[in-house]
Amino acid sequence: MYIIVIGWLYVTVLMALTESSIVAGLLSLTFYGILPTALLVWLFGGPTRRRRAARIASENSEASGKDQPQPPDR
Repeated sequence: MYIIVIGWLYVTVLMALTESSIVAGLLSLTFYGILPTALLVWLFGGPTRRRRAARIASENSEASGKDQPQPPDR
């Protein structure tokens, strides 16, 4: 996924450099490059964030469970 992000930012930087003024270049870079890229990374990073949160929660529950005595299995 990161190669797509790098390629898209490369294209938008070149597009921004060809604009007629600095303001137009900055707006092009912002609205065609940075904002869509941030949205893409945030959306596709969701499953990774959920897996990381679940792993941390399970590690915390395992750590807190070791301090307390376990009930016998029936």
